[in-house]
Amino acid sequence: MRRLFLAALIFLALGPVPGTVHRFPVDNLTQRASAHPLALAPATTGSMRFARGWHLDSPNSHFGGFSGLARIGPAQFQLIGDNGYATRLTMDAQGRIAAVHIRPLPTPDGRRATKAMADTEALFIDPASDQAWIALEGINQIWRLNADLTIIESRRRLPDPRWPKNRGAEAMARLADGRTVIFSEDADKDPRGREAFLYAGDPAAPGPTPIRFFYDSRGKGLVSDAAALPDGRLLLVHRRLGFDPVFTTIIGIVDPADIAKDAVVRSLTVGRVPRPLAENYEGASITVENGRTWLWLVADNNFNRWQRSLLLQFELIDLPPRKTPDSKKAARKPAA
Repeated sequence: MRRLFLAALIFLALGPVPGTVHRFPVDNLTQRASAHPLALAPATTGSMRFARGWHLDSPNSHFGGFSGLARIGPAQFQLIGDNGYATRLTMDAQGRIAAVHIRPLPTPDGRRATKAMADTEALFIDPASDQAWIALEGINQIWRLNADLTIIESRRRLPDPRWPKNRGAEAMARLADGRTVIFSEDADKDPRGREAFLYAGDPAAPGPTPIRFFYDSRGKGLVSDAAALPDGRLLLVHRRLGFDPVFTTIIGIVDPADIAKDAVVRSLTVGRVPRPLAENYEGASITVENGRTWLWLVADNNFNRWQRSLLLQFELIDLPPRKTPDSKKAARKPAA
């Protein structure tokens, strides 16, 4: 009975619900969007201090379902949705949307994306070249796109055995040393944790087989996105389902130095999204400005009326220090 309840809860939380999904008899392609400030007093949970946030809205039929986020300038954001569309937002000094561009992502044959090919779940952008990498869960591939997101420059399948649809590549981040980490949402359900890969270089180009490892979230829920921190560690966004609230978002930190072939990696919890802002957060981006580190999160509304496309900004403060090799050895040494 408990398994049936959880299955129903996942269906309600992560997919369009009959009678609640937005219906568009005719596509509305209006290039317009608005950002409504969220009325929430500054709050701190762990190392996360809420700064500000907005409820994003647009009459455009393809606006929403956001599953990837990159902050590409002081007031610019690149978002991708799991419907195969990209949205670029520019905000003014007052937090209003000054410009928006909503367009379909490219496909290999130039035709409209199939449902599987539209299921883009993760994004990162190289600040040096502005090239973008996206993870497609439905077809088990990683693509590299040009800066305008109009051309597929390279694409590569994830290693076999294939990750299951709707449980495959969900989070992806480029580390400071050029390596790329990709986490499955719920692949294989191995007792050691969820399967993940570490690529030595570009995951969309031919190259050596990635290192397989396992991530044990230890009750935080399933990983929904990842972003690299300035100190070389990896920030992970977790989505845990429940009854009230439906979504709990827990933020953890992983040290890539712990990743090795078939190793089990765990994260340290550093905060969570405050309860009044509970939503289905699937996109994360890290920026550093004037010596301060900021976490940006965007929520996937699944095109349901009861969910919201929220964009939040948190300052990361007092993060636990990164362990040195000596401190890790000491931690592993048994007590006398």
